[in-house]
Amino acid sequence: MNKSKKLYKKLLIIAIAVYVVLTLINQQNTINQYTKDSEKVAVELQEEKEYKEQLAKKKEEIDSLEFIEQTAREKLDMYLPNERVYVDAGL
Repeated sequence: MNKSKKLYKKLLIIAIAVYVVLTLINQQNTINQYTKDSEKVAVELQEEKEYKEQLAKKKEEIDSLEFIEQTAREKLDMYLPNERVYVDAGL
């Protein structure tokens, strides 16, 4: 009976050790996946920050008087009151 108790103890210790090792491996895989996801999100965040900066620059350009005049000339065919406009009839 004493031998069977020792055998059960050894089997229990081995089972616990296997469980711990498998759990550690699973957790390491999860950590690796989270690290990859974190890096991907960091890259996306940087891209979005750059895009935000581009939009801020474009907003500043749109608010300028030169942009408003250029847009009025090109898209609305509007000109200043004493401005002469020459049209090339050869086109």
